[in-house]
Amino acid sequence: MATYVYRFTEGDKDQKDLLGGKGANLAEMTRLGLPVPPGFTITTEACRAYLRDGDVPADLRVEVTLALRELEDTAGRSLGDFHDPLLVSVRSGAKFSMPGMMDTVLNIGLNDASVQGLTELAGDARFAWDSYRRLIQMFGKTVLDVDGELFSDALDAKKEARGAAADVDLTEDDLRELVDEYKQIVKDNAGREFPQHPREQLDLAVEAVFRSWNTERARLYRRRERIPDDLGTAVNVVTMVFGNLGDSSGTGVCFTRDPSTGESGMYGDYLVNAQGEDVVAGIRNTLHLTDLEELDPRSYADLRAAMRRLETHYRDLCDIEFTIEQGKLWLLQTRVGKRTAGAAFRVATQLVDENLITMDEALGRVTGAQLSQLMFPQFDPAATKEHLTTGLSASPGAAVGEIVLDTAQAEARAAAGADVILVRRETNPDDLGGMIVAKGVLTARGGKTSHAAVVARGMGTCAVVGAEEIAVDVEAETVTIGERVLRPGDVVAIDGTTGEVYLGDVPVADSPVMAYISGGLDAGLAAAGDDADTRELVEAVHRLLSHADARRRMAVRTNADNAADAQRARERGAQGIGLCRTEHMFLGDRRTLVERLILAEGEAERDAALAGLLEPQRSDFESLLEAMDGLPATIRLIDPPLHEFLPDLTELAVEVALADERGESGEEVERRRTLLAAVRRMHESNPMLGLRGVRLGLKIPGLFALQIRAVAEAAAHRSAAGGSPQPEIMVPLVGSRRELQIVRDEAERIVAEVAAEQGVTLDIPIGCMVELPRAAMTAERIAEEADFFSFGTNDLTQTAWGFSRDDVEGAFFADYLANGVLTISPFETLDADGVGALVRIGAERGRSTSPGLKIGVCGEHGGDPESIHFFESVGLDYVSCSPFRVPVARLEAGRAAVKGEDATR
Repeated sequence: MATYVYRFTEGDKDQKDLLGGKGANLAEMTRLGLPVPPGFTITTEACRAYLRDGDVPADLRVEVTLALRELEDTAGRSLGDFHDPLLVSVRSGAKFSMPGMMDTVLNIGLNDASVQGLTELAGDARFAWDSYRRLIQMFGKTVLDVDGELFSDALDAKKEARGAAADVDLTEDDLRELVDEYKQIVKDNAGREFPQHPREQLDLAVEAVFRSWNTERARLYRRRERIPDDLGTAVNVVTMVFGNLGDSSGTGVCFTRDPSTGESGMYGDYLVNAQGEDVVAGIRNTLHLTDLEELDPRSYADLRAAMRRLETHYRDLCDIEFTIEQGKLWLLQTRVGKRTAGAAFRVATQLVDENLITMDEALGRVTGAQLSQLMFPQFDPAATKEHLTTGLSASPGAAVGEIVLDTAQAEARAAAGADVILVRRETNPDDLGGMIVAKGVLTARGGKTSHAAVVARGMGTCAVVGAEEIAVDVEAETVTIGERVLRPGDVVAIDGTTGEVYLGDVPVADSPVMAYISGGLDAGLAAAGDDADTRELVEAVHRLLSHADARRRMAVRTNADNAADAQRARERGAQGIGLCRTEHMFLGDRRTLVERLILAEGEAERDAALAGLLEPQRSDFESLLEAMDGLPATIRLIDPPLHEFLPDLTELAVEVALADERGESGEEVERRRTLLAAVRRMHESNPMLGLRGVRLGLKIPGLFALQIRAVAEAAAHRSAAGGSPQPEIMVPLVGSRRELQIVRDEAERIVAEVAAEQGVTLDIPIGCMVELPRAAMTAERIAEEADFFSFGTNDLTQTAWGFSRDDVEGAFFADYLANGVLTISPFETLDADGVGALVRIGAERGRSTSPGLKIGVCGEHGGDPESIHFFESVGLDYVSCSPFRVPVARLEAGRAAVKGEDATR
């Protein structure tokens, strides 16, 4: 029989699967002897059973009763007692942190009678009625599905009627009236009275937390963060401690280091005389944590000691929620804190320097996605900007976009292709959809630990919060800053690093990290100037990227079709070219040369057309090999169908028809008619699976021979010039050994001819792309003719799934992502179970024939972090990606190698 309830004294931090992250860490802090209110955790197993069966497991009610009675015995009070009530909170806690996405209810156990008992216990009637109105508000919204705005509006109306600036200015009588109003709101909108029985409150709250796992906002967050839907959430039932017991009480959130910058020291927000979610909700602007030292030196000292203890124990930046009840510190939660990309790199190297973690562990604390964020441009400091206001820098970055005031506007404008900035008074979990599509988030209220700040940091979205000069009126659709009134559609720019807000577009420049990536450490430090934080960040990136290079097994190449891209990639650490798409060399003015080849009548015209293509191809290859001198350069022979170099069939047919109708004649008209006939002749219903790749080379005599000769002559010229060219010829879309054999025989003959003609030695490997399922399944035979394999995972994904990428992404991918068929596009991250199985089979079978066979990947997946880890597990020799993603691939290849050595990390 499953055990559904664990006391905080029974678990530890390694039981997140069962107890959720919050429950596991509450148990760990209890085990460490830190001041944690007594409580118990209802497991994720119970949640999964509830979601599966639609009802609470029968044994759960019994286990909750036993645990609750132990809690009552420990406290010496009973839940909801009329004279000396025990109150509890009910809080969600999944394995992976989902800030603000699920539900919490505080003050369970209060009712019309026990509020009197709480008054006696605390000696403060105002506090008791404030706690009661909070329970009804949270319970009504969370458990009974009453619109939360109804409670907020009633509270605002009461404050306005009484001339109260904040909640704390309301009197006991005001709060008594609010309780009556709130209960009426519940009755009118939930169709029932607010429950007075404490155990009914508890049971209904537990079920509500279970249900919150499947709310739309929770599902949306999980899809974005790729958290499985079947984990379920734990529920934590915790003895209430009160931060709203007057000026000697309060609530706060702190981090052991700054999660925005990584700077070491006291960092966090605190609210005097406040409870629970007030800090995170952002409804009141907070005090800085250092203010607590003056308000309550003893609690401040206790908190600092606890922060140091937790950071040392977890060996990482910790996020801590705490409450001070009349001078007594209580810890309500801790977890390894979410942080910005810059903070991740700085904190990792700081912990190495403090001898808390190793460099290998530090490598596991940063990601390629974070490095990519640091490489994005930032606002140009030299540009002219119109300053609007300044808020708190919550999540770094530079974002420009149209103002939108809610999720519906954000999603509609983003779907129309606009960049948007979500501007809110404060955000709440219902704003998640808008935050996901927005380029940046700007709020008038809230501190650096508010909902907007925490969620934006977790998503890597630029955010500025607490810009108090901003007045947001959603109904009037206005954003007022001083005398200026802005509306949806107006463009603003926000700087998440400085907190500055500007009107209109602002030019951008390379970030200091990008300067380092392109020009080395000195260039990065020069770009950082005198800013000590930025200099530390550049040095941290350098240290970790250098360590990744030292630890990784796989090489990192680039996809480059010209010398400029090749040089750019080489500056960023590329170790060769994994894919040069030669068809890109035939675009622009050279398109007419291909047109001549297609229209050639007879061998003589075809040879003349091929001869015209030889020189530009050779010149391109020479410049490419020069840029990659001394490094391998894999050159793919022409792949797409030739009709892609011809005009559109419909447009051309219309032109010819109009010319005929007007009775036009002449050389150009005849050329168009001839061209139309050729286009019609080459038209295919499904060109992706038609005459392309190796089939094209076998169908049109001399086409591949031209390209092979151009590669060989370019290599010969570079050798004669004192270079060290290392070209590799790659045959696309091979599906059988014989196809490759025919091309290889011709290639070896041509290379030998050129070597003899030029008086040089040429050793040019000949391999193939593996991008068809049959190629992977017969790789042991194809390997007999191949010097190397390169998996073309874009086409392999299309052929394995039966997808035409150009068609399906716009047609139904959004539906597939929404209904859970896909969690991410298989064109972004490799489908490890399906396409990945073909990669693994192809690699294993190819090496069964040729044990030393060099194998790489050249699809877009070569720069995707998760895919890189899969390729490491298969044992590929290199990945190849766009020049921009080369540093990301270097970092992830190092991380994959370290994780491969120690799977427990």
